[in-house]
Amino acid sequence: MVAQRVAVRPEEIRRHNLSRLLRSIHQHGELTRAELTATMGLNRSTIGALVSDLVALGLVTEYVPSGRDRAGRPSHVVAPRADGPYVLAVDLAVERIVTAAVGLGGTVHERRVTTIEGADRLPRAVVDQLAADAEWLAERLPGSQGPVGVGVSIPGTVRRRDGFVDHAPNLNWRAVPFGELLADRMPRRLDVQVGNDADLGAVAEHQRGAAVGCEHLIYLNGSVGVGGGIIADGGQLHGVGGYAGEIGHMTVNPDGPPCHCGSTGCIETYIGEHALLRAAGVTDQHGPQAIAAVFEAAAAGEQRAVDGVHTVAIWLGRSLANLVNCFNPQVIVVGGSLAEVVRLDRVSVETELDRRAMAAARAGVKVLLPGLDQDSALIGAAELAFGTLLASPDSMVASLTTT
Repeated sequence: MVAQRVAVRPEEIRRHNLSRLLRSIHQHGELTRAELTATMGLNRSTIGALVSDLVALGLVTEYVPSGRDRAGRPSHVVAPRADGPYVLAVDLAVERIVTAAVGLGGTVHERRVTTIEGADRLPRAVVDQLAADAEWLAERLPGSQGPVGVGVSIPGTVRRRDGFVDHAPNLNWRAVPFGELLADRMPRRLDVQVGNDADLGAVAEHQRGAAVGCEHLIYLNGSVGVGGGIIADGGQLHGVGGYAGEIGHMTVNPDGPPCHCGSTGCIETYIGEHALLRAAGVTDQHGPQAIAAVFEAAAAGEQRAVDGVHTVAIWLGRSLANLVNCFNPQVIVVGGSLAEVVRLDRVSVETELDRRAMAAARAGVKVLLPGLDQDSALIGAAELAFGTLLASPDSMVASLTTT
């Protein structure tokens, strides 16, 4: 029996191409109509019609470049609209919250940083803070079309389909329906997406940062906790429940220090910020300022700090070797406070990596610092929040105008 082909309606084709065009502009920024025609494989009139649709939706702008010496008509340039819709991107860490308004093209328009401690870390307190941040950002972007979604980066295991946080040990969260709690507080019942910080960092570095063009990469994020995001064959490795990448909780010494996750001797206990402070002999301070002081002292040659950074660098190299042997990546991007460890003692990191990794897997692997600096997880959260708009631009804009 011959299977019947299902006819694709012209409107479905248009919507598909509209999504492709907006994704291309979102990822690459300004592009000429000629470039869009070449990359999308469509004719000029179709590209022109799609661009006109996106202009009418208020998502992009189009202009004719001036000052060209070349003869002939210049190709129109299409760019994300600066006062168009934005998303609320949130990077929730153990000691601070960064909330930003991020526009198409990955432009951070405004941001707010709030220090948190103690009861400020409770889920409902975080939700209250994010609701206040949303209002604060809206007041500072009065000419924009407003938010179209919310993306949140959390240092813990997250069920992506509904934003349920199974365990965020350094926040002391367990079984928290965070996506639901936040959606209830957002204006216009905005779509809320929640992801693991390292997973989102991997997405951002893959699309906009140090690993653009790499199809096999690992993003290792180190702060109080340590997590990993894995891109394999160009797609993200989530695992059956969405919990893949908890690199910081791989056991390297069962008789090692206790970890917040409840186990002992996790990688996190050897390369996390608490481990760095302990190795540097700092026992009466914690937090970003204490970490920055250790790095500053190490850069100045103070021996105790130098030794502390060196100890973490050795364990970091061993950890990277395990990742190389397991996943055979092209690139490992090291972010968070671990990036500074690499800057200060790359030789020790790479020497240990060379010693421990299998030669075939080690060959060609690059250890890079983030192209987005400390914003990897934040920009990754923005990418998560843009998903619905990029998938269906006209439907999303229509829904916003009716609420």
